[in-house]
Amino acid sequence: MSTVPQHTDHVACAAAVRSRDPRFDGCFVTGVLTTRIYCRPSCPAMTPRSDHMRFFPTAAAAQGAGFRACKRCRPDATPGSPQWHVRGDLVARAVRLVDDGVVEREGVPGLASRLGYSTRQLQRLTLAELGAAPLALARARRAQTARILVETTDLPMADVAFAAGFASIRSFNDTVRTVFATTPRQLREQAGRTGDGAGPARARHTPGAPGSSVSPVPVNLRLPLRTPFHAPSLFGHLVATAVPGVEEWGDGRLHLALRLPHGPATAHLSPPTDQRHLAATLRLTDLRDLTAAIGRCRSLLDLDADPVAVDADLSADPGLAPLVTQAPGVRIPGGTDPHALALRVVLGQQVSTAAARTHAARLTRVLGEPLPGPLRHHGLTHQFPTAHAVAEAPEDALPALPASRRRTLRSLAVALAEGTVRLDPGADRADARAALLELPGVGPWTTEMILLRALGDPDAWPGSDLGVRSAATAAGLPGDVRTLEWRASGWRPWRGYAAALLWASSDHAAAGTGLRLDHPERPLLRERP
Repeated sequence: MSTVPQHTDHVACAAAVRSRDPRFDGCFVTGVLTTRIYCRPSCPAMTPRSDHMRFFPTAAAAQGAGFRACKRCRPDATPGSPQWHVRGDLVARAVRLVDDGVVEREGVPGLASRLGYSTRQLQRLTLAELGAAPLALARARRAQTARILVETTDLPMADVAFAAGFASIRSFNDTVRTVFATTPRQLREQAGRTGDGAGPARARHTPGAPGSSVSPVPVNLRLPLRTPFHAPSLFGHLVATAVPGVEEWGDGRLHLALRLPHGPATAHLSPPTDQRHLAATLRLTDLRDLTAAIGRCRSLLDLDADPVAVDADLSADPGLAPLVTQAPGVRIPGGTDPHALALRVVLGQQVSTAAARTHAARLTRVLGEPLPGPLRHHGLTHQFPTAHAVAEAPEDALPALPASRRRTLRSLAVALAEGTVRLDPGADRADARAALLELPGVGPWTTEMILLRALGDPDAWPGSDLGVRSAATAAGLPGDVRTLEWRASGWRPWRGYAAALLWASSDHAAAGTGLRLDHPERPLLRERP
């Protein structure tokens, strides 16, 4: 994928603004010189003259240039740019870490340390490409987090400020006024009048210390996405591979237990109904985790993908074109905890989906951390075990697996716990691939599945997967591993989406064919042995 900054092509960006194409939302923002307001490309307001437009790669860059957010199109509430999702270079990794809240937790020096660069060098690189330093990116993220909390909860403003990551009430007020041209209280009043925006009715709050709460605080919000969005295959895959007690489907929603930097939480995600947003409710024990929770839910559902670009490229292959027509907008099923997902992939080696779930459930019951009582809803009872817990567990605590697979599970857990294998949002994908392949019992299938689902690598290719090969054969594509890999070389950099598309075309439970999104009371999914 090209890494040429899109915002530098004035003619193309102006054409996108004139077309009001929502596909470009999140790829760049438009600053209007006459009003000093910046908008998303699909803003419904009157289109300004081309010479009055200035384009920025990020909202942070527009804010740094003295523009404030449009109140009509809310450019701060857009899907993330697809290039940060696809790319694996330093700047893309830095953006993913900022979105996960690393700057709030560890500061810019901590961000630079994770990436292996000096603070000065990192700032120079992000300024050159994004028009903003990491601190400015984090500031823009704080402003959006603050807006969500202001509009969807009854939290006192002091708690909102600290939960969003601001160091003081003054900086919180100044940032909100600068970015949104209004005060926090006016934002709340406007949300109460219009019922607009980030979510439904505001949640009540039990007073507690700044940045935390005595009981979990529900935050209702809408997660923006790009269309088309093939919900059955994505939710079907996530439900078919769900670990009982950690992930459950019920009442037409996917319920998840989350392990976040400051404490446990749960997420409740509904398939999209308006094809522009996905409803979510987060129940957080510490509101400082809101940014991380949103980012991990977006990764789980692959919401920052560019489905139009993916479908167009894959449709160029006559073998995949009919599959794209049948299931446009297929997403890669991700995860909220890369370490847990990697361990689950090993548990799923050479067994059926149902057996993998059984092994993961047994491991969770023995080594997983129970959720606090107030979070135990919709069948959620535990967090999946940490890599440290699995690495230090006695042999009789591990599932009844062949000895070789138990060694693989243990060696992977040790590598994750010690940092020999890095799978965090800032991990280098090439380094992760090499480190995984060095572990005993970790072959190409395991490695590619981990890269695909834990790191969201859009070009990961689990070509030896039985489901991929069976679906390829049914579609008239080569079923032989080597021949199929040669054919897949023409699908780069979207081989991961090709795998997801082939899964979606099969009759396996993960294709979502047994999941009734319109009838949540119907039986869940059928499992193929």
